[in-house]
Amino acid sequence: MNAVLERFQKLGIIPVVKIDDAKNAVPLAKALCEGGLPVAEVTFRTAAAEEAIRLMCEACPDMFVGAGTVLTTEQVDRAVAAGAKFIVSPGLNPRVVKYCVDRNIPITPGTSSPSDIEAALEFGLEAVKFFPAEASGGLAKIKAMAAPYVNMKFMPTGGINAKNLTSYLDFPKILACGGSWMVSDALINAGDFDQIRALTREAVNTMLGFELKHIGINAANEEEANAVAGTFEKLFGFTKNAGNSSVFAGSEVEVMKTPYYGKNGHIAIQTNYLDRAIYHMELQGVEFDPDSKKYDKNGNMTAIYLKGEIGGFAVHLVQKK
Repeated sequence: MNAVLERFQKLGIIPVVKIDDAKNAVPLAKALCEGGLPVAEVTFRTAAAEEAIRLMCEACPDMFVGAGTVLTTEQVDRAVAAGAKFIVSPGLNPRVVKYCVDRNIPITPGTSSPSDIEAALEFGLEAVKFFPAEASGGLAKIKAMAAPYVNMKFMPTGGINAKNLTSYLDFPKILACGGSWMVSDALINAGDFDQIRALTREAVNTMLGFELKHIGINAANEEEANAVAGTFEKLFGFTKNAGNSSVFAGSEVEVMKTPYYGKNGHIAIQTNYLDRAIYHMELQGVEFDPDSKKYDKNGNMTAIYLKGEIGGFAVHLVQKK
């Protein structure tokens, strides 16, 4: 998978924005970045699109800015000259796709049928947009179409919102979802960038789905661990269950038989998508301990510790099952 697609996958959500006035480009870009999504697909549906892309790229050089609703090769040239890092189109126009492929310009064309997908495969593409997603059959149709095309990835756009986002992203052949619920025309034109920032942060949190998994307590030895877990069982009915390195009281409390990570213990936070959570937290400057990674029998990472402690506790992320 190429670097652009890998970045789409880590981001998970691609805000699709329509900018009527270029003066809104920079405050919008900053609101998205501050909200946790340093990415935008700026649609070429307005005369301000090209200038908006240029202004966004200049003001936020680390932001991943691309052009959407690209219908002609002339628009491709204008978008790339303005700084666009990727091209997205609503349909699969062979001339536009070939133009981009021949020039190594990343393009994700729109598809809604097996014929579209086969056309994309002819151009050597690894991923396609599925548009309009909900109106074209939604997740059920993507799953049905994905079956014979085992290596193709999808980016559904159209009708995606906070309520159905994770149902799409749970399907492993979906790279990311395009959406505009956090960047509506009304909010942009009203200059309500505080609300855009808040909705963007909410969208990221919805996607990652952070929840407390359990609290870990460091005991000096196995005897103390059994005693502490037994106290939780007696007081709260949390059934004690001894393992190799720890004793659980229910699923909420883990007592280590010997001191482990953290001065006092550890806190486990579970997430919908561990890889995405790591990426988004690193964007905020969080560092992780690579030596703490744990994997399942299939080689999938299941847990990792953050560097440092919070209130005397180490913190680690856990992949939800």
